[in-house]
Amino acid sequence: MGRLRFLFSRRWILFFLAVVVISSATWWLGEWQFGRLTDRKASNEIVRTNEQADPTPVQNVLSVGTEVSKKSQWLLVTATGTYDASRTLTWRYRSNDRTDEAGIDVVVPLVTADGTALFVDRGFVANDGNDALTEIPDPPTGTVTITGYVRADGTGDSTKVYGSLNTRSLSSVTAAKATGLTSYGGWIQLKSEDPAPADAPETAGLPDLGNGPHFFYGIQWWFFGLLAIVGFGYLLWDEYRLNGQDDEGHEVEEPASDRVARTAEKSAREQEREAKVSKKKALKAAYQAAYEKERARSGD
Repeated sequence: MGRLRFLFSRRWILFFLAVVVISSATWWLGEWQFGRLTDRKASNEIVRTNEQADPTPVQNVLSVGTEVSKKSQWLLVTATGTYDASRTLTWRYRSNDRTDEAGIDVVVPLVTADGTALFVDRGFVANDGNDALTEIPDPPTGTVTITGYVRADGTGDSTKVYGSLNTRSLSSVTAAKATGLTSYGGWIQLKSEDPAPADAPETAGLPDLGNGPHFFYGIQWWFFGLLAIVGFGYLLWDEYRLNGQDDEGHEVEEPASDRVARTAEKSAREQEREAKVSKKKALKAAYQAAYEKERARSGD
C-alpha cells in the first residue's frame, strides 16, 4: 500500500479529476453526434417520401401566418398566379452546388388569384458577390403555373430585408413586410414554370440525403474519452512500477538509518502508550485503596 501513497498527492488527485471531466465530456459529445445522426436519418426519410409524392395545390399545404411543419418540407406543390417582378428580392451570398460559383438567388413573389403572394426562389445567378446585377432573367409574364418544393423560413437577424430588397436568408415573414404583400408561410424552391421563359436562373438541385459525418464524429469523441482513461491507467501503472526503484529499475532497500528511526518512533509511541496505561492503573489503585480505607473506618 505504501507504493500507492502517490495517488493521494495533489497532483494525482487533480489528474484523476481532469480525466473524469474529459471522459464525461467526450461521452456526451459522442451521444450528441449520434443524436444528430438519428435526426438526420428521420429528416432524410421525410424528404424521400415527399419527393416521390404527386404535386399538391399549395393552399392544401401552406397558409398565411403559419410556419412550415417538418413533415411538409420538400413536398412538391403547384400554384397559379402572376409574378410581381417589381418586388424581386435578391438573396445574397449563395453558391451553385454543381459548380461552386458565387452568386445570388432570384426570389420573385407569385400573386395568386385571391391576392395572397407566394415567394418563389426561381434559381441561381452567378455574379462577383455584389448586390448590383446588370442582368437578371425576367420571369414569365401573365398567368403562370409553377411547381416547386416547400421550404421553411429562415430565422434570426440574417432574414432582415434591406432597402434594395436584398437579404442574407429568406423568410416569408420579413419579405412580406418589406414588399407590403400578404404571403403564405414558407417559400417555394422552383422546379418548373408553365409557360417556360426563354431565359431563366439555374434551379437548385435536391438536398443531399447522405447521413453525413455524425457517426464517425461520435466514434471519434468516444475514442478520445477511452484514450484519456487508458492513458491515465498507463501513467498510474508506470508511476507504481517506478515507485521504490532506482534509476536502473532495481528495488531500493530502505536505508538502515530510516529503519532505526522508524523503530525508535514506534518504540517511543509504545512506551508513551504503556505509560498512560500504567498511570491509569495507579490512579485506579489509589482510588480503590482510599475506598477500602474509608470502609474500614466506617466499620470501626
